[in-house]
Amino acid sequence: YPQAIFKDPFRRGNNILVMCDSYTPAGEPIPTNNRFAAAKIFSHPDVAAEVPWYGIEQEYTLLKKDVHWPLGWPNGGFPGPQGPYYCGIGADKAFGRDIVDAHYKACLYAGINISGINGEVMPGQWEFQVGPVVGISAGDELWVARYILESITEIAGVVVSFDPKPIPGDWNGAAAHTNYSTKSMRNEGALEVIKKAIEKLGLKHKEHIVAYGEGNERRLTGKHETADINNFSWGVANRGASVRVGRETEKDGKGYFEDRRPSSNMDPYVVTSMIAETTILWNP
Repeated sequence: YPQAIFKDPFRRGNNILVMCDSYTPAGEPIPTNNRFAAAKIFSHPDVAAEVPWYGIEQEYTLLKKDVHWPLGWPNGGFPGPQGPYYCGIGADKAFGRDIVDAHYKACLYAGINISGINGEVMPGQWEFQVGPVVGISAGDELWVARYILESITEIAGVVVSFDPKPIPGDWNGAAAHTNYSTKSMRNEGALEVIKKAIEKLGLKHKEHIVAYGEGNERRLTGKHETADINNFSWGVANRGASVRVGRETEKDGKGYFEDRRPSSNMDPYVVTSMIAETTILWNP
């Protein structure tokens, strides 16, 4: 069933990309149709009234097609240690920028709320951000943005990986940090509302971790700007916490927070609806 329509950046003209969800011949959602359950949560009156905003930071790694080794790395070898690559520029630090730029332009053309791109901590790794987007549309837009990225890498003869830890060892993993706010959190004096929501996320930490992406235990080690997978924590401006509250949110007493636990291969329908369900609908 068609659910969202975007302009087609490849064929252009009157052509469109259509995001559909899938059902069995009997009309039941197929097992992998996570959009169906998410739509139920987002259409709940209490959730709709809170107008949940999402900003998703999608990290990914570009790999050479024949050897499945990061772009810009010597075959079977390693570049210099991390440090100069994050938001880096230059032929010895940034690998694949033509793909990244083509992707954000294609997303803009398609009507996706892409709001930024940057080179990531590990060389050959990049990030794009989608948002702010309301409710179920966050899942639609992120999935289509991934589709567009995969199409562009196909044209470029490069492979895109959403693995949360593509290279083991002293290299950063890949996440899909999910920024979130509700109407109540955006109102004056909402810091207590934000703290209460984070407290609820902490109480359901295990359930969220299970649903936050495959192989995430390889990334959430407590190192490389992550919190340990077994322990929930939050802090202001703390990249080593499960949930990070921005300095501005603390200063203004209102705003959003960032759930840093989701991995790069997470299902955005699952993650966004689960955050809404836990923080808005669930009463511990």
